[in-house]
Amino acid sequence: MRTGQMLLSMRRAARVAAVAVLASALAGCATNGLSVTDDRLQVITTTGLLADLARNVGGDRVNVNSLVPGSADPHSYEPSLRDIRNVVYADVAFSNYMLLEEQSIIKALDANLQEGVPNVSLAEGAVKYAAEIIPLVENVALDTVWLGMRVRGTGAEYGANRSSDVYLSGTEVNGPGDLVTYLTESFGNPTFYVNSADGFDASNGYKDDTATLPPDAHTHMSWAFTEPGVYTLTLSASLAVTSDAKPIPLGEETFTFAVGVDPHSVPGMDGADVLDAGHADITVDLDQSGLSILADPHGGGDAHHTVHDPAATVIEVPNKALHDVPADPGFRFLGRPGEQIFQLPQAVLGKHVHGEIDPHLWQNVRNVISYVELMRDTLAGADPEGAREYRDNARAYIAELEELDAYVRETIAEIPASRRHLITTHDAFGYLGAAYGVEISGFVTPNPAAEPSLTDRRKLAETIRNLDLPAVFLEPNLIARSSTLTEVADDVGVAVCTIYGDTFDDAVSDYISMMRFNAESLRTCLADPPERDE
Repeated sequence: MRTGQMLLSMRRAARVAAVAVLASALAGCATNGLSVTDDRLQVITTTGLLADLARNVGGDRVNVNSLVPGSADPHSYEPSLRDIRNVVYADVAFSNYMLLEEQSIIKALDANLQEGVPNVSLAEGAVKYAAEIIPLVENVALDTVWLGMRVRGTGAEYGANRSSDVYLSGTEVNGPGDLVTYLTESFGNPTFYVNSADGFDASNGYKDDTATLPPDAHTHMSWAFTEPGVYTLTLSASLAVTSDAKPIPLGEETFTFAVGVDPHSVPGMDGADVLDAGHADITVDLDQSGLSILADPHGGGDAHHTVHDPAATVIEVPNKALHDVPADPGFRFLGRPGEQIFQLPQAVLGKHVHGEIDPHLWQNVRNVISYVELMRDTLAGADPEGAREYRDNARAYIAELEELDAYVRETIAEIPASRRHLITTHDAFGYLGAAYGVEISGFVTPNPAAEPSLTDRRKLAETIRNLDLPAVFLEPNLIARSSTLTEVADDVGVAVCTIYGDTFDDAVSDYISMMRFNAESLRTCLADPPERDE
């Protein structure tokens, strides 16, 4: 028996005991997925898209299974017991990471892979293969500060890793009204981080007023204030290195908000810095063990960040941040329908916690070529006897990808530049825009917390009219939750077309088909505007 085959056999034999409990729990179920009795290399991926790439590189020598089903959302999918079993059986694991996948998926992968199994984060590793990455830079079109929460640093001195959790807890609010921070799922229910209306409970560790973030991540949210005046919010931070470890305190700070009042006249804050525009985050620094405000006032990315001391900073919530409470019963926590509140808006659509780099690299075909090269070398390292076959498969697939890249570029170039604008519901197309000259002009609404506000609908319609757009685009897995965009498109008289971001379906079931479809859909729907009713 050759050395590589012997190592694989030994590794698989060592797993039998580790999966005995899972096998018992799964008795009577179907046996689709990875197998300890299969002589092929067992490969686990986090998403169906990555599984497709792995099959093209691995060919007949690999058995590939995806944790996230092909049509499911990797941002929200929760792994099952069968998924865990497949992880235990794996000889190689591929994730996209850069915080694309739901954190529970990453935890399931990292906690259950057997020792010595290659565990590759493709978005990060592909940079060594010339993948081009772009930052997540929001369009600062709203004339207020966009305020989120962030974790900075590695926490290496505490033994933190990507499966660790950072807790940011509200412990006290002082002000003339209530303060609520929440994050809205795509056209769904709000998730609360801090809500002063029901008080703060120290006895349970402020569980109901705590945001949980992975290391090196940040999240956007809406900040609502029920009355004008000066508010102070006290936040404490802690780090749980593992799920069963006692949290490590990282510090406490008080943050000041001027809501509908002059931010330069806050008592006791003479000469304070005023944050009134751009993107800012209340930031937990794992390496410095403290809290601060990290601001990017001009949307220029990480190189332009400035650090502000909470004790000498006022966050302005101006009168132009006034909004009517929507009629949707899901927002009764803000007040009665039609009542006005002050609100700093959530900067991106939906419940989406991410890092500093846009993780959707595959929307640029050149980046997928880098993924394929990294997969090729990883599979060859795990199965040296198959190295030549992996190289041959990768070479043939890369030739197809080169043709695909040229096809996408040429197809999109047929769209007049004035119409090369994309409005959709999911922040997944930055790489498509950067690589192929498409302007990402908007999402369903810059402030989904107020959906279905007539004002936001009006703004969306004005954007479509001002840009003279003939169509907007929806992902198939989001169509059922996209009533606002479809209704506005109908009112304005524009087409609603399909585009694929993270997932496949029965019509589009592989990466090459997905990218060809997207390019053709953009050309078809944008190149020739339909007739509009005047």
